[in-house]
Order: sequence, then structure tokens, then C-alpha cells
Amino acid sequence: MDDRQRHAAGLELRRQMLGSAHVDRAQAQASELGADFQDLITRYAWGEIWQRPGLGLRERRMLVIGTLVALGQWEELRLHARAALERGDLGESELREILLQQAIYCGVPAANRAFHIVQDVLDELRGSGSGG
Repeated sequence: MDDRQRHAAGLELRRQMLGSAHVDRAQAQASELGADFQDLITRYAWGEIWQRPGLGLRERRMLVIGTLVALGQWEELRLHARAALERGDLGESELREILLQQAIYCGVPAANRAFHIVQDVLDELRGSGSGG
């Protein structure tokens, strides 16, 4: 697969996993400085790593969510939690288990913040405002 094909495959999977609205927004907001970065993550994160045969998309999503908690990447956590719920990759109980697991390995403060973020996402999806 050449870079053009990898980019096309990555763009398709990125849209599938995060939603076209997010991908369109990210690409539209990319400055000249960030355009190469958008290309890089589309080709290599989505066109290469996410498409490797060793793990399924659901397992990769779980790993990403756990890693985002560990790194304190709250905006990305919100994005991936919402996408997982909307796509049906993960349910509320599975997200709860991921966050409880991360409480042990990443620390209670990180898990506490993650629980608040995921609750906000759940509330938004249910149309009930903010939670917490």
C-alpha cells in the first residue's frame, strides 16, 4: 500500500471511528503548519496502526481510552468516549470498568477526572445537561 492508499484507507477509518463531522472540522481548522500533522495521523495512526490485524477496533478503542486517562489527555478522552458510545463500540458499563482499571494503574485523581468527563459525555448524549 502506498502513502496515497494508506491516507485514503486511514481517512475512511478515521471518519468511521470518530465521525465525519469531527474529521471535517479537524481538517478545516488545520493551518499550513498543521496540515502535515493531519496527513501524518490520517496515514499512520488510522491508515497503518488502527488497521493492523493483531487487534480489533474495539480493543484498540479500549487501549486508547486507557492511555488517554494515563496521559491526562482529557479532550481526546472526551472525543473517544463519545465516539465509542455513539458507534456502540463500548457501553457505559465497559467505560466504567476501563476507568476503574485505570484508577489502580494511573491513580485515583486521573480516574476521578475521567469519570467526570465520561459522565458529561453520557449526559450530553442523553440530553440532560451536565453531570458529575
